[in-house]
Amino acid sequence: MSTSTIDIFWAEHGNSLQALRRDIHAHPELCFAEERTSSLVAEKLQSWGITVHRGLGKTGLVGVIQKGSNARAIGLRADMDALPMQEHNQFPHASIHTGRMHACGHDGHTATLLATAQYLAQHGAFDGTVYVIFQPAEEGGGGAKAMMDDGLFSRFPMDAIYALHNWPGLPVGTVAASAGPVMGSSNEFKITIEGKGGHAAMPHLGQDPVVAAAALIQSLQTIVSRNLRPIDDAVLSITILRAGEASNVTPNTCTLEGTVRTFTLDVLDIIEARMRQISSAISSAYGCSSTLVFERNYPPTINHAPQVDIVRRAATQALGVTSIQAQEPTMGAEDFSYMLQAKPGCYFFLGNGEGTHRVNGHGMGPCMLHNPSYDFNDALFPLAIKIWDEVVHIELPTAAREPR
Repeated sequence: MSTSTIDIFWAEHGNSLQALRRDIHAHPELCFAEERTSSLVAEKLQSWGITVHRGLGKTGLVGVIQKGSNARAIGLRADMDALPMQEHNQFPHASIHTGRMHACGHDGHTATLLATAQYLAQHGAFDGTVYVIFQPAEEGGGGAKAMMDDGLFSRFPMDAIYALHNWPGLPVGTVAASAGPVMGSSNEFKITIEGKGGHAAMPHLGQDPVVAAAALIQSLQTIVSRNLRPIDDAVLSITILRAGEASNVTPNTCTLEGTVRTFTLDVLDIIEARMRQISSAISSAYGCSSTLVFERNYPPTINHAPQVDIVRRAATQALGVTSIQAQEPTMGAEDFSYMLQAKPGCYFFLGNGEGTHRVNGHGMGPCMLHNPSYDFNDALFPLAIKIWDEVVHIELPTAAREPR
């Protein structure tokens, strides 16, 4: 189908699809609690004649769009969950729930994939199967892995998988896609230093864990600068320090918490090992002991070159050659990384603009991800449909329309 067909489709259905997105925005749900959103998605898919399978990763679901006889299949994924934060916007579709907000655009990801599913079911000309995957709990819950644990890829075998994320600051109509690591791993740590508390006026009678923590904080920062190669990328941030209850008491314990981000697991291995060595040695030097709990959460998001090429070709066909640019890696994390460990695929950015689409009632802050004044740009709808349509036709060509 030509892109003009999508323009006609959007002219006919755009208002209702935009209203759907804004309804989802107004009713945000946190990770693994996306009951209303999941039911709404299932209802819409079924109304368009798309077979729906629910209950993967608790609230996740998969729609199956099959045409022709080709056994090849691909997956298109959108995330559904919101963030536990208060929205500052006051436009009509602002969140009705205190302390919950779609501040990352998952409402837009869900709605644009729904629009794509409707278009493909009604107008798509391809040979094979497209699985539209609506995933819960991206914001720290690991919903991608939960869906995989519930048989996502065994029940719905696919040859490749794709996902997009809106990207504020990138001009509308611009796609950023690159091979290799594009988002970092997400990992958390907690170090507990055990000392011997007592009267702050008599520190010589105890072992002060706060002083040990001060030395440890400085020493941990040398891991990135002195243990990694200069060409290795990593971030080690201590974000929480807790100790003491009174100004005249040296505490028994002090805890440090923070995050480590890397683009490779090899670098992560080095950092964790050195953290264990340094925390043990520093604590011991100050007459204390320590324990380190290191939790590995999302792995790095690593794109596969052939699928990146497909996205770039699709975006060129859909939006023009000037719309493509390199994807600047970020240390933010994304659980689509689990899916990319299991299947070849591409996770790319689609420009959300600078926020000028928020005409009335926005919170006056920047339209950035995880900001209380954020809102998804509905101008992305037809662009996303066009890109996904081209990806489908490149991956699942028909005799009537070969890859372009």
